[in-house]
Amino acid sequence: MFRGISAINLDEKGRLTVPARYREQLTELTPNVVVTIDTQDQCLLLYAIEEWETIERKIEQLPAFDQAARRVQRLLIGHATEIEIDNNFRILLPPELRLYAGLQKQIKLVGQGRKFEIWDSDVWDNKRLEWLRSVNEQDSLSPALKEIAL
Repeated sequence: MFRGISAINLDEKGRLTVPARYREQLTELTPNVVVTIDTQDQCLLLYAIEEWETIERKIEQLPAFDQAARRVQRLLIGHATEIEIDNNFRILLPPELRLYAGLQKQIKLVGQGRKFEIWDSDVWDNKRLEWLRSVNEQDSLSPALKEIAL
């Protein structure tokens, strides 16, 4: 499970260095990861290859005549890029994906259980404030959230 937020600087080639605490987990079976876009927010999703292959099979099985399913297939699978983690534990993010997420030099790697989200640092800070404000403005939680004791 990937947890927590790491502040990272991209190098001049667009590479991020995997924080030491995640290296073994990410490279346990293979040094490859998959990076794709998030269809809801302006960030990237990073998966260990084994986790991505499970998700990809599920996405491929969605009905071809369902427009929402086709949109998800085109966006997630279409942007999915398999990347090898180099010997220095760096991941080269493709320019098109960096452009989509608006990634500049300072980024945030946000653990989300089985995947990471990759955010531009300023975009992350703004979205986090937006989410926190929206929680304070809402009087009620969904039934599923109410069942979780924090």
